[in-house]
Parts: sequence; structure tokens; C-alpha cells
Amino acid sequence: MLENFEVGQIIDGTVTGVKPFGAFVALDENTQGLVHISHISHGFLENIADAVKIGDKVKVKILSIDTEKKKISLSIKNAKPAPSKPQYKKEVPTEDFESLMKGFLKDSSDRQTDINKRLNR
Repeated sequence: MLENFEVGQIIDGTVTGVKPFGAFVALDENTQGLVHISHISHGFLENIADAVKIGDKVKVKILSIDTEKKKISLSIKNAKPAPSKPQYKKEVPTEDFESLMKGFLKDSSDRQTDINKRLNR
């Protein structure tokens, strides 16, 4: 049945199992592949159960096919475009350097006074 699939193909599948290392996805009645946890989402994923559960319909991209071992590696994140990176505005300091330095020195002095009080000096 592996001959029905090719590397790079994006197809619909159904999650049939979820393990800490990845999710098993049925591609048809006789074929399933594995989506490693690193290929579930574009961002960091601590717990795979936060992203997929058994019965979920997902789009997957075929990463590799090992005909000898009859294994297919899949990716959910590669089947969809990466999210755009947020545009950050460069913040302009509202205070001048001298004011910032005075504030820093006051905070530093207050912290040192607090430490000295705790050490009974």
C-alpha cells in the first residue's frame, strides 16, 4: 500500500494514537504513519495532548517512506504555512540617560541598604 504515497505529498489523515513521542495517523484503511512530536506544531510543544487527540482530522505532509521497514514519517507543521513572525516596534526611551542612571543608582543603594539591614550592619 505504500506505493500509493510519495514523499512531499500532503494528504488528509486521522489521528489513531497519541504517545509522548508523537502521534500515529491513518492515511487510509491499511496505512498509517508517525508524526514525531517535533513535527506537530511550529512552536515548542511540551505536551502532545495539548495539540492532538485520537480522532482528530489532520493534514500531513509525507517526509519519508521506508519500504523495507514499512514506515512513513509525517509532519503536520510542514503541511501548513509557518505563522508570520510578529513585527516588533523599536521602543524609544522616554527618559534621557542621566535620569535612567539616577534611578538605577537609587535602586542599587536601596537594595544595598536592605541587605545591610538583614545582615545587622
